[in-house]
Amino acid sequence: AAAMEPERECRVLSIQSHVVRGYVGNKAATFPLQVLGFEVDTVNSVQFSNHTGYAHWKGQVLNSDELHELYDGLKLNKVNRYDYVLTGYTRDTSFLAMVVDIVQELKQQNSNLVYVCDPVMGDKWNGEGSMYVPKDLLPVYRDKVVPVADIITPNQFEAELLTGRKIYTEKDALEVMDMLHAMGPETVVITSSDLQAPLGNDYLIALGSYRKTKADGTRITQRIRMESPKVDAVFVGTGDLFAAMLLAWTHKHPNNLKVACEKTVSAMQHVLQRTIKCAKVQAGEGNKPNSAQLELRMVQSKKDIENPEIIVKATVL
Repeated sequence: AAAMEPERECRVLSIQSHVVRGYVGNKAATFPLQVLGFEVDTVNSVQFSNHTGYAHWKGQVLNSDELHELYDGLKLNKVNRYDYVLTGYTRDTSFLAMVVDIVQELKQQNSNLVYVCDPVMGDKWNGEGSMYVPKDLLPVYRDKVVPVADIITPNQFEAELLTGRKIYTEKDALEVMDMLHAMGPETVVITSSDLQAPLGNDYLIALGSYRKTKADGTRITQRIRMESPKVDAVFVGTGDLFAAMLLAWTHKHPNNLKVACEKTVSAMQHVLQRTIKCAKVQAGEGNKPNSAQLELRMVQSKKDIENPEIIVKATVL
């Protein structure tokens, strides 16, 4: 089928950053989810003019009291029933702790609620990892957030931070994913890694693991590897787009991580290829595209988001 039709209204509460110009946070997550048939309610954890990769940015930050007040308004009107919660970049520990309280309360109301968490903390550059959020967020993610999450999408560095274990080989990565499963989530996707790809250095490896214990006590495990062509540019908002599409495609293919990831990663590739192509044209021959030119071509990729042609296949491990 082309567009997915959720059987009934499927509602997502997305607590992420907002930018006036460009596509990160809620701006990167809302459009694809709506295109794929979801109702999206957004809480903007910050409101900035643009993402912080630009030379200048201005704006406001929502604090935990303000988050609580917004949630309270939903509760008073009895419109706080959700099927999914989605969270991404956060800078403040009290805000993050408040998100956990809200998720727990929503799960009490709807035991089938799925919490998709991108534990955004840092990344590796030239092999060296560094955190770009305050260090005191790590224990909150590790001890409070991950245990209530159902799907998490860390990069390699974030998976290492959460488990306290370094990844050098694919075997290490699978063991780290097992450690993350043991903390709570049924689905773990390491969205990018510096592992050597079988296809060669021009490819980036992502790994996925799905583990579910059925009512009769039997356990299903599914593990996959994906290799995507590297795109030579620094994009912002790709992780937010990835988590949103993974939410949509795991909803559509609940017990098939392979297909969900193939559709997510293929759609990502279509968006990135279109973006880099347009950015190069705008920058002109021999010039490096700037932040504004590298904003994700989201609207132009509507058809690819809705019904992605599979160009990245997953290998079952």
